[in-house]
Amino acid sequence: MAGEGEKAEEKGFRVEDRRRFSPETGEPREGAEKVESSAGRREEARREEPGERKKTAADVPPEITFSTFVISLSTQALMHLGEIPNPLTGKMENDIPVAKQMIDIIGMLREKTRGNLDQGEEKLVEDVLFDLRMRYVEAVKRDRRS
Repeated sequence: MAGEGEKAEEKGFRVEDRRRFSPETGEPREGAEKVESSAGRREEARREEPGERKKTAADVPPEITFSTFVISLSTQALMHLGEIPNPLTGKMENDIPVAKQMIDIIGMLREKTRGNLDQGEEKLVEDVLFDLRMRYVEAVKRDRRS
């Protein structure tokens, strides 16, 4: 029976503390750099595997600013107005109530940010709202004719 217990211990797993700092003193532990550098080498090797594409500037999403946020909302409104295709389906789709909601959200942002925008942001919001509202009126007219 004692032999079985020893075999079970051999088949178990080993716990190894890989923390960089000692939990008692907070000082860097001896050998911690070795663990980190070997992990770094593994990560670097993984990134450079043959056939794997390296990240380019096109893979990095653009910085989110107030202007890019407003433009993304307007793009969604245009999609729901049937002005541009849905990027997921590639089809032109109309959803006038959702388009109106997107336009109203941009209008609400204009009201809530009044006096806090720079000149360029203020002009962008005004121009986007004017354009979307005109397109909305045309879309409603088209929808009623159908």
